[in-house]
Amino acid sequence: MYWLWYILIGLAAGWIGGLIVKGSGSGWLLNLVIGVIGSLLGGWLFSLLGFSASGMLGSLITAVVGAVVLLLIVGFFTRRK
Repeated sequence: MYWLWYILIGLAAGWIGGLIVKGSGSGWLLNLVIGVIGSLLGGWLFSLLGFSASGMLGSLITAVVGAVVLLLIVGFFTRRK
């Protein structure tokens, strides 16, 4: 049953991260991928800084921070024209 929460948090984090960085979401599947990868990245970054998130809200905040960082990194490499 916990996998369902991970999917929902990943969707929400990807969507919120897309709103913060791009101003719009990216579709449910890409939001899910961004949110799940962002949650891993956010958890890694928070552990480097010595922070620990607990509960659903903490997991969402961690995932959103990771999704924003991921989208900024991807945007840095793809905006070259």
